[in-house]
Amino acid sequence: MSAGLGAVKKAARAAAASVRNAAHDALKDSAPLALAARGLPVASQKKIVSGFYPYLSEISILPLFAKLVGEGWTTALPIVVGKELPLMFRRWVPGDALVSDLWDIQIPADTAPAVEPDVLLVPMLAFDRKGYRLGYGGGFYDRTLAKLRAVKLVTAIGVAYAGQEIDAVPHDAHDQPLDWIMTERETFKCV
Repeated sequence: MSAGLGAVKKAARAAAASVRNAAHDALKDSAPLALAARGLPVASQKKIVSGFYPYLSEISILPLFAKLVGEGWTTALPIVVGKELPLMFRRWVPGDALVSDLWDIQIPADTAPAVEPDVLLVPMLAFDRKGYRLGYGGGFYDRTLAKLRAVKLVTAIGVAYAGQEIDAVPHDAHDQPLDWIMTERETFKCV
């Protein structure tokens, strides 16, 4: 990534975090229920879906996860294993024990079985209609999606508050686009 793009992304992240915080304050109770009521835009066929345990002001997918478990999905959470590495995933269902990682993010214990997802629910700070997202800047989801897409068909679904949408997310060739976006208002296929 060029230094110029890095600076643009850093500024965009700061602005997006403020927007997400405001959306979270207003919608933290109703938005997760709206996601769960709608469900995923893809069929189960006994696939594995990874999600994320809400961190800071991220929208909660926990009610959606509970619904997916009831529909027969295998559910998992991501784990950062090292800088510049793809994520790994461990099986987890709501109610299973969690531990805190280095950043105080809740993750499954080491005893939970590792799995490889077919569908990834991806948190974000901002998104656009083309499927580009701003994350925290570590590139973990970009590396993970590139790795998985090289070996199988996976579906990446960004999950955020509708107010986190921006006209265009700054990106370069290493940024992996999402296939779908889910908000409390709508689910749409990225173009």
